[in-house]
Amino acid sequence: MTRAKWEDYFMNIAKEVATRSTCDRKHIGAVIVKDKTILSTGYNGSIRGMPHCDEAGHMMENDHCVATIHAEANAVLQAAKNGVMINGAEIYITASPCWFCFKMLANANIKKIYYGEFYRDERIFDVAKKLGIELHHIKVDQSKL
Repeated sequence: MTRAKWEDYFMNIAKEVATRSTCDRKHIGAVIVKDKTILSTGYNGSIRGMPHCDEAGHMMENDHCVATIHAEANAVLQAAKNGVMINGAEIYITASPCWFCFKMLANANIKKIYYGEFYRDERIFDVAKKLGIELHHIKVDQSKL
């Protein structure tokens, strides 16, 4: 058996985290890592205490379910809730961040973003380059998400 590369290891964990997603439109998982140590995880789902989209239906605006909080936002919020410093960390996400989440990650000083499938917003590439944030695409088997 061959040991997984670190990037594959953390992306595989992000894929597992995605299995907890509660919005059946898209299952996304995120893992925040620093010094090869997992600091926080998150998946897309409803506001804590609210019904899940899978059960109650979707709140749609412009072809997006806005009832959910995105995986990377939940990972940042979980870290903040637990007093975990993520400054200078990296994040593994099963899909590239939307524009809003990218801006949040940039302001949280996430230095590297590893993502699986590309999701919608090309602006992240130009702004990441300007800010010195590394973006890395890792092939992910989407059939398992």
